[in-house]
Amino acid sequence: MNTPVAIRATEIVLPGAVEPSGLEVRTRDLPAPDKGQVLLRMDATGVSFAEQQMRRGKYYDQPAFPFVPGYDVVGTVTATGPGVDAELTGRRFAAVTKVGAWASHLLIDAAELTPVPDGMDAATAETVVVNGITAWQMLHRMAKVRAGGTVVVLGANGGVGSILAQLARHAGITVIGTASARHHASVRELGAIPVDYHDPDMYDQIREIAPDGVDAVFDHVGGPGLAQSWRLLRRGGTLVSYGTAATKNEEGSSQLPVLKLFAQLVAWNSMPNGRSAHFYNFWAGRRRRTEWQRRLTQDLTEVLRLVANGVLTPQIAAQIPLHDAASALALAESRTVIGKVILVPGA
Repeated sequence: MNTPVAIRATEIVLPGAVEPSGLEVRTRDLPAPDKGQVLLRMDATGVSFAEQQMRRGKYYDQPAFPFVPGYDVVGTVTATGPGVDAELTGRRFAAVTKVGAWASHLLIDAAELTPVPDGMDAATAETVVVNGITAWQMLHRMAKVRAGGTVVVLGANGGVGSILAQLARHAGITVIGTASARHHASVRELGAIPVDYHDPDMYDQIREIAPDGVDAVFDHVGGPGLAQSWRLLRRGGTLVSYGTAATKNEEGSSQLPVLKLFAQLVAWNSMPNGRSAHFYNFWAGRRRRTEWQRRLTQDLTEVLRLVANGVLTPQIAAQIPLHDAASALALAESRTVIGKVILVPGA
């Protein structure tokens, strides 16, 4: 254990269901790390779709306002609490937080840390924390598509989609990726076949590319288009739903769209056609926390290894100082970017 000097942390607070400009900046003193904890200096954190839903009060497991957003973080340990190896100090780690990472410093359990390879830029690593774990688990743990297969990735220019496309290509899988026309060159660079998601004949175009059906569709949009995704599957294919972006602006319960989605997936799974439908929940199995964390660390370590080896090229949309989180959130919500918007410490 090493004794830290007093740390005054800067945090971004979401006070309620406000526009991005309604985010607030506050400072507060952090206590010394408790037993099993470390003090982490934030080197990079990100803006994910979860924060976009949370600011509307539309996240399925919505935190109570006010709170500090921030789903994941890459940072450097500056102090350790009782029972934690002091040798961790000065080393860079990644962690999943769900909330709390939009801060200059935060306290976190040491057991939740995954080492970042030496020399890897913090923003690069941050880009593949939650997004990389999500993409890896959906492709390899849920859909289990083999080399030679074909998959559809909706939003292949996004934070998860861009990683998913690269992972699939690395595994020898053909990728059809939807994106707006202005992003098609970038989608091709990821190794995917681009299709314009603004085209009303998008699904017909996908069928022309894969007339025998596809092995998996990864759909974060939900809504009416989900049935179209289901119809793209060949026998034995898998639909992986991992969001309800189509309903993000609808008023009412944050849980109702997801519950409707669950009901639809159950109905499809009852059909005797050899196809399957699943909802990917990042937090599934967390009640068995040790096993859940072991799997998370294992998968993130593999994704970071692929980044270090040049197999994966993280897509960084922008790096914006923490104190300007409002601009970062607005940019992420604009749907004009490739990859992930990253928050970094201010000057």
